[in-house]
Amino acid sequence: MSEVSAREADGLVYASLAQLLRLEQPAQHLGFSSRQPLGSILAGQHNSRLRGRGLNFEELRRYQPGDDLRHIDWRVSLRQGKPFVRSFSEERDRPALILVDQRMDMFFGSKRSLKSCTAAELAALAAWMVFHSGDRVGGLVFNDQQIERIAPLRSRQRIEQLCAVIIRQNHALAADNPDIDSRGQLDKVLHECLALANHDHLICIISDFAGTTPQTLKLLRQLAAHNDVIALQVYDPIALSIPQNGHLLITQGELQVELAVGRKQVHKPLSAFSSGRLREVAELLRRSRIPLLMISTGEETLPQLRFELGKYSGPSR
Repeated sequence: MSEVSAREADGLVYASLAQLLRLEQPAQHLGFSSRQPLGSILAGQHNSRLRGRGLNFEELRRYQPGDDLRHIDWRVSLRQGKPFVRSFSEERDRPALILVDQRMDMFFGSKRSLKSCTAAELAALAAWMVFHSGDRVGGLVFNDQQIERIAPLRSRQRIEQLCAVIIRQNHALAADNPDIDSRGQLDKVLHECLALANHDHLICIISDFAGTTPQTLKLLRQLAAHNDVIALQVYDPIALSIPQNGHLLITQGELQVELAVGRKQVHKPLSAFSSGRLREVAELLRRSRIPLLMISTGEETLPQLRFELGKYSGPSR
């Protein structure tokens, strides 16, 4: 029996390939578009707004009734004595790379699901969104030691391949895994991404952003200089609200630990660490001018992503 099939996948502790492939249908109603409702993080004249597709110049031709007057080339028109317009076509191809974190730090959850499972769901949703927008999809799936690369291609088979790699790494997570120093692994992934995406890519980073270094900001800025980059930070609700009293059950896969959070020596450092990490990541991404979407493990993934993107499934008005 394979390592993947040997583990019971409930979608909360371990994800399943069937679960990720089923997300195609709901993902069709979402999109990483620069045209978003006003309440969206991607809307407005924000420095981090996604560029969207560009326009390619096709030809200069005589004006025809119904042509957009903004496309009239006045210099040529005055020289020829007749109106001429510039014709453009929309760039149809914007490859996407989805960076998916499956490090041991993601194998954690205090409510509903583990961060590693939420990240897997987000990656599948992002892949299907890109596929249905007509673009190629690839990715980098990484754990504490390994980075697996999937070259962008527009096909369902490629998304299935990406999801299968995510599931393989997801099912390799276990509470008894050896403790590995993975500092700098996130930077290695960003280096790999820079080598693959020199310009005009959509880069979707799905992680808790643990292990950032002074180099991380530089790498993010380099990526964002010529690509559209969006960050989805997966966080556990414990980071926002540590109970004042009682006991807190912490889950890491099959391992569970109960903490007496009412004790000052437990509550104070735990609260400072959890909230401090969220603030650090938010500040890092703000400085790199990358849009940040925050997704909690304590709630269902799809409604959160729909809300964060400002996309609603009802009919447009």
